[in-house]
Amino acid sequence: MDLALVWFILIAVLWTGYLVLEGFDFGVGMLMPIIGRSNKGRRVVLNTIGPVWDGNEVWLLTAGGATFAAFPEWYATMFSGFYLPLLLILLALIVRAVAIEYRGKINDETWRSRWDYVIIGSAWVPAILWGVAFANLVRGVNLDADHQYVGNFFDLLSPFALLGGAVTLALFLSHGAIFLSLKTDGEIRERAEAFARKASLATVAVAGVWAVWAQLAYSRNTWTWAAVALAAVALVGAWFSTLKGRFGWAFIANAVAIVGAVVLIFGAMYPNVMPAINDPANSLTIDNASSTDYTLTVMTWVAVIMTPIVLAYQAWTYWVFRKRLSIEHIPEHNELTFSKG
Repeated sequence: MDLALVWFILIAVLWTGYLVLEGFDFGVGMLMPIIGRSNKGRRVVLNTIGPVWDGNEVWLLTAGGATFAAFPEWYATMFSGFYLPLLLILLALIVRAVAIEYRGKINDETWRSRWDYVIIGSAWVPAILWGVAFANLVRGVNLDADHQYVGNFFDLLSPFALLGGAVTLALFLSHGAIFLSLKTDGEIRERAEAFARKASLATVAVAGVWAVWAQLAYSRNTWTWAAVALAAVALVGAWFSTLKGRFGWAFIANAVAIVGAVVLIFGAMYPNVMPAINDPANSLTIDNASSTDYTLTVMTWVAVIMTPIVLAYQAWTYWVFRKRLSIEHIPEHNELTFSKG
């Protein structure tokens, strides 16, 4: 198999890992005021992701780095064309990290409340904008003969792209609620389970419309209908599992749905990495955007050596912090503490 195609697939895998793991991080952040309600409740909600959220972001860094190394032209065009939305996402991720660390530094309710709003807002922004960005990759953008983006910010806000933002928003909310159902106990768990049932149903409706629209209007391959079907079955399965109280299965089903969505997105683009809607001849493809074979070969060996180490470490982290949390586990002092179960 051509190494450029291998890395196109590997980048899709990296994005899948990021969306599965960081997806529930965003969902948890957005749900802090809904599920947490009190200071201790919000601390429980935040502590569920405290030991893992920064590790989950490694997938984003790796996906971005792999794109830069394997497909430099794709990276350059995408990051210049999507500059404003990607900048907003980056700023949201930065302020979220600061807010999580600073929230418990001062024993003052106003201080904590302000940082809570930062955490909540910094989860909403990327939860929407990632969907907008991926929808534009599926739909295509205006590129000139030099493969440079020639549109403006508002060209990225088509109805299809905005619906894509609604899909990731709904999916991350349901994913976060299901994760909280698995990681908390008591009244917080009850609220998370109730919200998960409603959010999962909404996700089925919104994602179903977007996936069919994407396949009919923009997919360049008929085999991606299989990805649409996989995502649809998984989302319905996640919703059904929440109704039956099987939240472990619901989490797995949501993860499978994300796999199907990423396959649809990358499969719809293939063989392009950035389609040009104004002139197909201007599209960036796997071939004209990729690095040299030597670069791809070196990258492949590095990935073969380092990937198992990273996966093993991250799996160990989730195992260590596997126990459920409840308000009873939160001490009276206001320092942010992460339970090791």
